[in-house]
Amino acid sequence: ILSMILLTRFLPEQSQAIVIYTGWERHALVGSDIRLSCSFFSWRWTSEDVTFSWTYRPDGSRDSISIFHYTGGVAYVDNKGPFRDRLEFVGNPSRRDGSILLKNLDFSDNGTFTCDAKNPPDIVGRPSSVRLLVFEKVPIQAGVITGAIIGVVLGLLVLIVVIYYLMRFLVARRVFSLSVSKKMKGDEVEV
Repeated sequence: ILSMILLTRFLPEQSQAIVIYTGWERHALVGSDIRLSCSFFSWRWTSEDVTFSWTYRPDGSRDSISIFHYTGGVAYVDNKGPFRDRLEFVGNPSRRDGSILLKNLDFSDNGTFTCDAKNPPDIVGRPSSVRLLVFEKVPIQAGVITGAIIGVVLGLLVLIVVIYYLMRFLVARRVFSLSVSKKMKGDEVEV
């Protein structure tokens, strides 16, 4: 047993897979700012050597460009690319957050943003991507339309149930008043 403890004590640390999360798709208006979130799950405590990297692939392009890198407690923003002076690091690495803020969006910013994170010794994982769509006016999403349709259908069902029970109540009241009225007339005849 002692040899097993000593053996495991002096073996190099094993790395585990890291899972990286971003949104799937974000919509924004021209001229607005948007936060692109990136976080990760790792079985290890957050390392002092945690890193975050963001790349950008414009719509219609095959090539991605590096736009941001965080390592050793320092954020490095690309000072020559399309987001120079418009990208800010707003994450909190100690909380596993590598989010960035894009400012003053334009139509040319449409594209796919990919975040990669490393939490040594956990360095093996698949980067996660979020698609940014910049509009002059944000379109109504399919979820909003579906929700509205479901709401209207449910509202109509509730209305039908209320009308049904109201009609049953009115019919029962009418039948009751007729039976009371007949009974009263029958009592008057007997006298």
